[in-house]
Amino acid sequence: MPLAPAARPWHHPRMSAAPLHLTIDGHAIEAAPGASLIQAWIGAGLPLETNVGCMGQGVCGACRVLVRRPGERIAQSLLACETRAEDGMQVAFVDHFPARRAHAYDLSAMADSWAALDSLDAVFPEAKHCRHCGGCDAACPKGIEVEKAVNLAVEGKALEAGALFEHCVMCNLCVAACPEHIAPAHLGQFARRMTASLTLRPGDLVLRLREIAQGRQRIDLDACQPAEPPR
Repeated sequence: MPLAPAARPWHHPRMSAAPLHLTIDGHAIEAAPGASLIQAWIGAGLPLETNVGCMGQGVCGACRVLVRRPGERIAQSLLACETRAEDGMQVAFVDHFPARRAHAYDLSAMADSWAALDSLDAVFPEAKHCRHCGGCDAACPKGIEVEKAVNLAVEGKALEAGALFEHCVMCNLCVAACPEHIAPAHLGQFARRMTASLTLRPGDLVLRLREIAQGRQRIDLDACQPAEPPR
């Protein structure tokens, strides 16, 4: 397969140092010390057509991998973009695991915060069946307390649940790990969207936008920009 346009052979400035030896998707490759797993793959000249959201192939979280280090029995789920190559590593890219079903909702119809609990239960009724197995926590490459967030959402504490999902990159590894098909990442996304839609915008921003819409704020297009010296 040809290299994707963005996947140019990568060379680390310290390539003169002794290379690391690892295996990625069955390919025995050499990598420069300090290289990420993505950089190691590209540097080996291997085709890169999927699994890298930050290179125009999808969204952040696409570079999910399973990593087993020498001497470890259990593989760990990580992101290849932020994991450095190590000598003896065994790495496998993980395919995307979509949610078992689509979760349809209309944020514009959620005008009453008193109904937040009902909305969460209506859209994600399976969330209350959490087994507390911890599989989602173990699968999350960002260290999010996924199980805790799911249970907070079930209790109706959408704001607290959404806050725990702040660093979620929608890699969907928790979706793959959940035996109850709760799709925790999507639940977290819903909680964040719902709380944002029910939260007041900053007052000064609302007033300024209203002034602009009503033509009451004069905009001088000829005014100098902050980086320009005064005329």
